[in-house]
This record gives sequence, C-alpha cells and structure tokens, in this order.
Amino acid sequence: MAASPKSNSSASTTSMSLLQRQSSKNADTVSVCSTTSAFSTCPDRHGFYGGNQFSEKPKKESLTREQIIAREKKWIHMTSHWAEYMNTNYKKVRERCRKGIPDALRQKAWFLLTGANHLMGKFPDWYQHLLEEPGNPQIIDEIRKDQHRQFPHHEMFIDDDKPGQKELFNVLKAYSVYNPTVGYCQAQAPIAAFLLMQLPSEQAFWCFVAICDKYLENYFTPGLEMLQRDAGMLNRLLKKTSPAAYRHLQKHNVDPLLYMTDWFLCAMTRTLPWDTLLRVWDCFLCEGVRIFFKVALVIIGATLGPQKVRSQCNGLCETLAVLRSPPKKFLEEDFIMHHIFRLNITIEDFHREHKKQEMLHRKAKLEQQKSAQQQNGGGSSNGPARST
Repeated sequence: MAASPKSNSSASTTSMSLLQRQSSKNADTVSVCSTTSAFSTCPDRHGFYGGNQFSEKPKKESLTREQIIAREKKWIHMTSHWAEYMNTNYKKVRERCRKGIPDALRQKAWFLLTGANHLMGKFPDWYQHLLEEPGNPQIIDEIRKDQHRQFPHHEMFIDDDKPGQKELFNVLKAYSVYNPTVGYCQAQAPIAAFLLMQLPSEQAFWCFVAICDKYLENYFTPGLEMLQRDAGMLNRLLKKTSPAAYRHLQKHNVDPLLYMTDWFLCAMTRTLPWDTLLRVWDCFLCEGVRIFFKVALVIIGATLGPQKVRSQCNGLCETLAVLRSPPKKFLEEDFIMHHIFRLNITIEDFHREHKKQEMLHRKAKLEQQKSAQQQNGGGSSNGPARST
C-alpha cells in the first residue's frame, strides 16, 4: 500500500424489495430477544438503563472465583505470547474462545483476534488523519441521522453529550473515508457501537475495519450480493441440519433473505441477549462468519423444530413472525453455545456449499452479461471471490 491503506445479483424481486427495506430501516429497530423493560435509575452490569437489553437480575456465575482467576491467568499468558499461539497452537486459542473470554481480557483479546493490532501498528496516525478529512457530505448527514439510534438506553449513548455518540460518529465517518467504495451502510452502525462498548475508539475503529473488510467482506457493498449468496448457503445447510424446518420454509416460499438479513448484516447485535452476544462474538472473531451461520441454524431449527409450531405457521407471514421473535429460551447463552458446536455440519460442508453458491453466482452473472450484450452489446465483469 502507498500513502493510504485503502482509498480507493440475483434474488427474486420480492425478496430484494424486502431486503432493501430491511437494510435501510432505522437502526434502532428493537431486538427480537426480549420485551421492553422499565427504565432504571441505575445501569445494569452491561451499562443499560432500560430497553430490550436491560438485565434486571445479575448473571448466575457457573465458575468459582478461583476458576475465573485461573482462566484469566491463562489468557494473560496467551495474549502475551500471541503470535506463538496463533502460529503453532491455534486450536488452543479456539478452544478457549469457545469457553468464553474473561471479561477482564476481552478488550485485549478482540483487538488481537481481529488483527487490529497489526493495522494500528502499521498506520499509527491514520485514524486521526481520517478524522481530519472532510468526508462525503451526504454520508456525513446519514451518519448524523443514525448515531443517536444505536442502543439509546446504554450509558454511552443515552444523551447527545455523552462521549459515545461522538466516538460512534468518528468511527463511522473515518471508515467512510478509509473505504469510500463501501462508504456507509446503516447496518454498520450497531456493529461500531457494540465495539465501542468494549474498546477505546481507535482500537474499535481498526477492529471495525477488520470486520467490515475481512470478516464480513462485501456484505455492505451496493446490491448486497454477498448477503444474497450467503442466504442461499444458509438454506442449503438448513436442509442438512433441520430437514423439517427446511421443508416448511420451502412449502411456504420463505426466502432466507426475509428473516436472516438483520441477523447477518448487523452481526447479531440486534438479535441476541447481551451475554449470548458476547460469547458468540468471542467465537466469531476467532472462527469467522460461519459462527453466525451456526447461530442462525440453531435458532431456525429450535424455533421451527416442533411439529406443533409448524402446524400453527400455515403461511409465510406466520412463519416470519415466529422466526423474528423466537422464544427467549432459544436465545439464551447456555442454549446457543451448547448447540452451535453440536450441529451435524463440518467445515467441509461450509466449503462445499460456498463453492456451489459461487458457481451459481457466476452462472447468473454470465447470463446477465449475455442478456446485456444481446440488448446493447455491453457487459460487466464478475465480482471478487471470497474464501470462507
């Protein structure tokens, strides 16, 4: 790279219409995970004064104090020898991420897992430089409209004068300058806000860069083609993990885009209870986007698994209503973490389905090019491929 580190279709008409509405709707859409709670005078352990993510009861700790301290010591040693572990003992890193990163070490662990430490080290003054750039006026206006909608009951974002809102604006604006090809998508805002709850603003920015450009590569580009491909991939994997749920969705013509868009575009930040979300992200940052596939497969399978539920969902609208508001017990930390690693799918299954979707995408592209050439003699090149 030179001076700057970075400067520089095909679903059904019905599905794409709804997809565009979902991806452009207000980012303060309520989470599916719970009902609204009363406003408290004191924040909960995660900093929420109320809203869907407020936790009235303290978390039931399954570990003793001695076990917590022992885990923290292991993570301190591992993060102090990070390159060695990642190069020679990645399985141990993955195993410990799956058990859950200790709260005291999560900030440092996420910074290392994403590789944000390398980006920040390579471009030590770049974040401040990006903030000094004027940016695209239209994007700036869009960000300002959205910044107050992100987790408005959290102590960082509850008032306009709180530092969280300014930091959120800075991270989103800086990224829009850093990667003008993507610019800004509303679904990025809750991801950036979530990161700012865990890390200082500059570290959160570089983690955000890694997530948008590596973990969720091409998710936020115009047309959302990668999301469409992953919707097809999710559908194929569901056929293997939950055949009954798959048949039900096929019977009622429920396109995956109609229920999984918010899950994937917002990286589950608007879907899961907070404790579950932290655990899922511990794994996501270690293992990649297939963790979101697994969470989605567990939610769909658990929600539509019972015959009684499927018989009550006798149409598309009824089925979508159930998927968008699944029972709370299926979103709890213990349930999700227990089941996502017990699904009958392998990494090879992911690779195989990914290749199939890539082939279908290329075929659709070629057909579009052929049609365009027949009409006006023009065509377009294929988009970049992505590894899973």
